[in-house]
Amino acid sequence: MASIRLTVGQGTDRGLRRQLNEDALLVAPPLFAVADGMGGHEAGDVASRICVETLQLDPAGREVNGVHAGQAITREELRRRLAAADQRIRQAAGSRAGTTVSGVALVEAEGRPAWLVFNVGDSRTYRLRQGRLEQITRDHSEVQELQDLGRITAQQALVHPRRNVITRALGTGEDAEPDFWLLPVEPGDRMLICSDGLTGEVSDDHLHTILATLAHPQDVVDSLIQAALRSGGRDNITLVVIDAAAD
Repeated sequence: MASIRLTVGQGTDRGLRRQLNEDALLVAPPLFAVADGMGGHEAGDVASRICVETLQLDPAGREVNGVHAGQAITREELRRRLAAADQRIRQAAGSRAGTTVSGVALVEAEGRPAWLVFNVGDSRTYRLRQGRLEQITRDHSEVQELQDLGRITAQQALVHPRRNVITRALGTGEDAEPDFWLLPVEPGDRMLICSDGLTGEVSDDHLHTILATLAHPQDVVDSLIQAALRSGGRDNITLVVIDAAAD
């Protein structure tokens, strides 16, 4: 597999209105994720923490931080880890708490490096490639379903009274099935993984401007957090930015 070098920025902020940060992030190359917990004090934060901790474990319970791309991270392996996280959260919180999760792993597909993107809920993963920003994941939410049916526009979804109602989550509800996407890596790719505390405050156009302008991923992260806070900071804000370059 062609060698790819990753440069990463990460950050999280409680926001201006929440007493607790229920988000969690995972930076364990080649695996990266953002989890947004739900359930309030001593519940949502537990769910998101269990999620990212479980994503780091192989079936035998061993940590796999730093594993070489392609050795351990596969779609089925990720599906098993997400299912294990779902069960562990249910056991810990009695289905009173849950979490969304979105993320990406650098893997090998047909001898080439690829992004394996996964998602449950309304956290998101984007890709900036050659100046074009694309939302890779699709929200599991009521407003996304209404958009798909043509009943509301994307702009109306931002202020819809049901905008925070999600239809899939780990640890609670009836549906915890992840979606997956496999995308070839190109040097110069920039990936953004974030909770809805960012996308609820910062438009895709503003995301694009910052992602396309600043050179270092950590500068992007810091700038996006500040943009979300300036827009109101009504929720926890968590994001990971990953740059890919030929090694």
